[in-house]
Amino acid sequence: MTTATRSRLDIREVGPRDGLQNERPISTEAKLDIIEHLVRAGARRIEATSFVSPRAVPALADAADLAAALPRWPDVRWSALVAGVRGAERAVAAGIVEVDYVVSAADGHSKANVGRTTEQALRLVPQVADVVRQAGGVLEVIVATAWDCPFDGETPPARTRDVVARAIDGGADRLCLADTIGTVTPGRLTALVEAARRIAPGVDVGVHLHNTRGTGLASAYAALLADVTWLDSSIGGLGGCPFAPGASGNIATEELVYMAHDLGLETGFELEELLAAGHRAQEILDISLPSGLLRAGDRTRAPA
Repeated sequence: MTTATRSRLDIREVGPRDGLQNERPISTEAKLDIIEHLVRAGARRIEATSFVSPRAVPALADAADLAAALPRWPDVRWSALVAGVRGAERAVAAGIVEVDYVVSAADGHSKANVGRTTEQALRLVPQVADVVRQAGGVLEVIVATAWDCPFDGETPPARTRDVVARAIDGGADRLCLADTIGTVTPGRLTALVEAARRIAPGVDVGVHLHNTRGTGLASAYAALLADVTWLDSSIGGLGGCPFAPGASGNIATEELVYMAHDLGLETGFELEELLAAGHRAQEILDISLPSGLLRAGDRTRAPA
C-alpha cells in the first residue's frame, strides 16, 4: 500500500443527512430503516440529520424525532449538522453532542445556505462552541465551498485558510474541508489540506467530497496519500446541497470502501452488507443511485 503508514480509514456515513436533504421527505421510520442497514454494514460514525429550519430543508424536519430513536444503536457515534446557535441548542437537547457547524468560505454560498455572510457565520463559532462544550460534546466546523462556490467561482485559498484559522480560534475541536459542488482535483485538495495542517497543527482534519465532475474517488485517494484520517461518504452516492446549484451526489460509501480494502485499509464495513444497504435505500426512495459499484456489484460476485 502507498497511502502513508496507517492501516485503517475512518469513514463517516453522511447519507441520512447530506444524502436525504435534497430528496423528497420520507418518514422517520423509513430513515431508521436505511440507518439500520448502514449499521448492519458496519457504519459506526453517522451524520444522522441536521437541526436547521424545517421550511428551508423539509426533508429533515423530523430531526428531534429521529434523534430520539438513535440510542437503539449504542455503539454508533452520531453527529448532526447545524447552521447556528439555536440549531446547536436543539441538537444537544436531543442528545446529539457531536455537532457539525457549517461555515461557507464563500459569501455567495453562505448567504444562500444560511442567510449570513462568511464573517457573520464565523462570529457565531465561539457561541456554538460554548453550547457544545457545556454539553460535553465535540464541535466540528465544516468549511463549505472550501475550493469553489457556485455563485462566486473559485474560492481564494487565502480566504479558506482564514476561515480555518478563525474556526480554530473560535473553539472548533476538528475541521472538515468540504468540496460542496464537486470541483476539486487531487493537486488542489492536497495543497489545501497541507495548508490547514500548518494553520492548525494537531487538529483532526477530514474531507467531504462530491463526485459531481467524476473526480471524487481520485481526490479521496489523494487525501489518503496526504494521510487524511477520515473521509465523508454517502450510501449509493446519494446527496447534494439544495442551496448549491448543480451539486450532485457525494462519493459513494461502497466505492470508497471497495478502494480502501484493495489498498489494505480496514474500514469496519462489510461490502456485501453495504451494497444491500444501497439497494434498500434505492427501494425506499424509489430512485436509481449513481454508484457504479451498486450497479455492477463486487468483482467477486455477479451484479445483483
